[in-house]
Amino acid sequence: MTPDTFYTSAQRKLQRAHDREALADAVFHSIVADQIDAPNKAFIESRDFFFLSTVAADGMPTVSHKGGAPGVVQVVDPTTLVFPNYDGNGMFRSMGNAMETGKVGLLFIDFETPNRVRIEGHAQIETDAPELSDYPGANMLMRVAVSAFFLNCARYVHKHVRQENSPYVPDKTGAQPHPSWKRIDAVQDTLTDEERNATDAVGGPISPDDYVEKLSAGQS
Repeated sequence: MTPDTFYTSAQRKLQRAHDREALADAVFHSIVADQIDAPNKAFIESRDFFFLSTVAADGMPTVSHKGGAPGVVQVVDPTTLVFPNYDGNGMFRSMGNAMETGKVGLLFIDFETPNRVRIEGHAQIETDAPELSDYPGANMLMRVAVSAFFLNCARYVHKHVRQENSPYVPDKTGAQPHPSWKRIDAVQDTLTDEERNATDAVGGPISPDDYVEKLSAGQS
């Protein structure tokens, strides 16, 4: 990997327009690598969330927050990492995009220090990976072949204090509380019998407006 393979032609054009090509090359040689080193392996595996960007076949990107218990991402080796996909809203946008193009970007942030690193790579979706047993409640796993790993200046990262784990992280049996969005009346006919029974057990269906109120109050 070289600066000319790492940077696109549009990025090069902007670097030259702002007289920053030499700086961009120096930064590349200082912080960009094609594998994860030991200190940053420990940093990544200490995280309990990250941001995942993916690209659809038509070129449209999306980004999502992925969370779990600390260690939700495993660095299998310096060029490979894996993480689970837990129960969501059934849209499978990130996983579907990864199946189509394989292009992914990951952003890991420590808001308390602060610190952050970025990873770019190519992903594949696995439903029978041995690591799935490490993630009770997961329905599939994404394996990422790292193509670029680099540190990222944290000067614009505002400090925040972590308070507690989300109660929705699956426990050792894979169990988790019933989320409010599965109580929305319009989705009840699409749920399993078990999910509808869970809706009834926590007070029954709610309207979309009720759901918005719960989200605004921090109730997932």
